[in-house]
Amino acid sequence: MIDAALVARFADLLGPRGVTTDPDEIAPWTTDWRGRFHGAAAAILSPSSTAEVSAVMALASQLGVPLVPQGGNTSMVGGATPPADGRALILSLRRLNRIRSLSAQDNLAVCEAGVILSTLHDAAGAADRRFPLSLGAKGSATIGGLVSTNAGGTQVLRHGTMRALVAGIEAVFPDGSIFDGLAPLKKDNRGYDIRQLLIGAEGTLGVVTAATLRLVPAVAARAVGWVGVDSPHAALALLRMIETTLGDSVEGFEVLAEDGLNHVLSYLPAARPPIATRAPWHVLIEVVDHVGDSDPGPAERLEAALAQALDASIVIDASIAATEAQAEAFWLIRESLSPAEKAQGPALQFDISVPVARMPDFMTKGAAAAEAAFPGTTASSFGHLGDGNVHFHVRAPGGTGDGPAWIADQGKAISSFVHDAVVAAGGSISAEHGIGQMKRAELGRLGSPAQLMAMRAIKAAFDPQGLMNPEKLIPMPGEG
Repeated sequence: MIDAALVARFADLLGPRGVTTDPDEIAPWTTDWRGRFHGAAAAILSPSSTAEVSAVMALASQLGVPLVPQGGNTSMVGGATPPADGRALILSLRRLNRIRSLSAQDNLAVCEAGVILSTLHDAAGAADRRFPLSLGAKGSATIGGLVSTNAGGTQVLRHGTMRALVAGIEAVFPDGSIFDGLAPLKKDNRGYDIRQLLIGAEGTLGVVTAATLRLVPAVAARAVGWVGVDSPHAALALLRMIETTLGDSVEGFEVLAEDGLNHVLSYLPAARPPIATRAPWHVLIEVVDHVGDSDPGPAERLEAALAQALDASIVIDASIAATEAQAEAFWLIRESLSPAEKAQGPALQFDISVPVARMPDFMTKGAAAAEAAFPGTTASSFGHLGDGNVHFHVRAPGGTGDGPAWIADQGKAISSFVHDAVVAAGGSISAEHGIGQMKRAELGRLGSPAQLMAMRAIKAAFDPQGLMNPEKLIPMPGEG
């Protein structure tokens, strides 16, 4: 176990600001965002530079001390929660919070791991540029966490996940050695791409300390529309129609069921239904113009596309935001879905992906199958239709008072049921939140032998002592 003398060794490296040992200050960082995983740690280590991260990692390797890298602690799968036995220390990257450079000419920004996503958004905006990744936790999620989980968000349809947006990485490996891969080389054939190995590795191979990120021109004008449709099948038909007419100016295309909208309306008292007509399913669309002064503008182009969809009976009703404030209100509904769903009571939330063509059936038939298999539950979903990412929720029967007990009793069976359906549809049990500790056993059960062999071999090569983010991502042989 970790005692005060061992913690003092790290304090000698980092100084008084770099080590937190007060249990009350540590407590908020030992539980995941959903409150499902609880750990323990004798200290939080908070280096302020890559050199200090290197020194901490070298000492941890020497002493055999496991480390749990942590940014904003917004993981949805317990990926940044320390083990419950207290054998690991939390390695916080929040003090590495500088934007080292931002070039509008090069469309690049070099950000340290602790930079908050919304801070980067503001800095890019001041330079008439944009970092095209956004999500509900943008006010607390950090760049290091986004890289380490290969985060997606609402703009993947056009710009891709973090894998597409990261042009370079700086990281520290478990022995303390520093990997300097920040140079944004478009051609580099020196063997394995270490940068891509680190993206999505969830801190199990090393610690990302900085990243070179791709920027795009700021939006000159945008149109945000809310559309009611009969089904996600109609939503997919609408997507294909507007892609044909509007091309890559379509940047966001979100689909949600009516019950999800109703949950947000009850969760946000000031929110209003975006359209007057009730519809079983809803679509949020964003069309952008990077140039400005285009004729017709994005609002006119979107209006024409939706008029065509109305004529084809694909759309029930539609509204285009008349002001920027109304556009933000539309997006606030989408970004509030997760906390609104959480407020409804105990539920199992699944972040999965299936081929886009199969997503409508999964959202409807999958929900019906789950409700039939587990009587009393209600199932619904929302997601990014353009990339096949489904956020699929199975809620406990009404009146369930003890959520943790229900999850303990039903969670494994429901998770297996949903994940089996995902695999049968040719999908992935994790679309954008990672594996963490929540899905590790399921990855062991459902992952191919070749995939698991390769992952374990890479882990052993980078981290032979098994000190980096223990009990995350990599299933043990036989687990699952």
